[in-house]
Amino acid sequence: MGGVSTTLDDLPLRDDLRGLTPYGAPQAALPVALNVNENTHPVPEEVADDILDSVARALRDVNRYPDREFTALREGFADYLGHGLTRDEIWAGNGSNEVLQHLLQAFAGPGRTAFGFAPTYSMYPLLTRGTGARYIAGERDPDYTLTAADAAAQVEASAPDVVFLCAPNNPTGTPLGLDVIEAVYDATDGVVIVDEAYQEFAPREERSALTLLPGRERLVVSRTMSKAFAFAGARVGYLAAAPAVIDALRLVRLPYHLSALTQAAASAALRHSGTMLAMVDEIVAQRDRISATLDALGYQPYESWTNFVLFAGVDDPAATWQALYDRGVLIRDVGIAHSLRVTAGTEEETTAFLDALASVGSAA
Repeated sequence: MGGVSTTLDDLPLRDDLRGLTPYGAPQAALPVALNVNENTHPVPEEVADDILDSVARALRDVNRYPDREFTALREGFADYLGHGLTRDEIWAGNGSNEVLQHLLQAFAGPGRTAFGFAPTYSMYPLLTRGTGARYIAGERDPDYTLTAADAAAQVEASAPDVVFLCAPNNPTGTPLGLDVIEAVYDATDGVVIVDEAYQEFAPREERSALTLLPGRERLVVSRTMSKAFAFAGARVGYLAAAPAVIDALRLVRLPYHLSALTQAAASAALRHSGTMLAMVDEIVAQRDRISATLDALGYQPYESWTNFVLFAGVDDPAATWQALYDRGVLIRDVGIAHSLRVTAGTEEETTAFLDALASVGSAA
């Protein structure tokens, strides 16, 4: 079509969406991409073979709609999570973002608010505004931690309908104590979402927020297969909550929102959870190696219970990011002053990053 190109300003876009920027991270075909917290290890061959066989079987009936309740997959997630959970307490979607969107559609929306402690996962405000709700950003301590008393006071003062608690936190890697979750829950009548996308990378002896679910009907614990399970491309997220919460999500989900192929692939991966999670120990070792080396180079890495490290002491983050890019290494500038974030990859990828950073020069 000829004529002048149409822009967003020319369209009858919702007023509350004007001026917003869509979520995105740089995508570039560099040899070492450590910018979006993927599990950079490939799926083990024996697991991939089982996934392929399962998808092939599902294809035979692809002319029919999938199981709308994705029953087998919910049972698989319940078995994986343990803690006495049943399929009636499990929900899933196309990535944890869709799961969070379902929660906001059901419990937020126009005239309501959602609350999160900044800096945290940048999709929380985007998802909130996309559902017509207002997002409120609380504050963290200078080291990005939260205390139970302060967190509860902030939530009580804002009286939100939905609270996001990222545990451990993205993009900082910061642990979150269960006492904070309990205090926040008691300080609100709204739904409290504990986003445990990186929980598998936390110390094994640390308790999950799943242990807090009994007796707390407004508490939700979300997870993803994108990180520990090396399943980012499959787009599968899930949550555990009281059966009444699951019923609420059925009101807003699209019909047959999880394809038969997605259900088959995820169920197959869950059957091999031990093999898939064997990669976690290696990733944690590389994460700790990154932190130790960053410290030796004069940077200030923050404590991380995730598969990435945020480090401060970067005089010019944009220049350092570009210098690493020019050396074939892609990391993330998350917009925190004098800081950058890097994903813990394979041993070879970690070495490439550390060598490239050393060649850029130590921190001042």
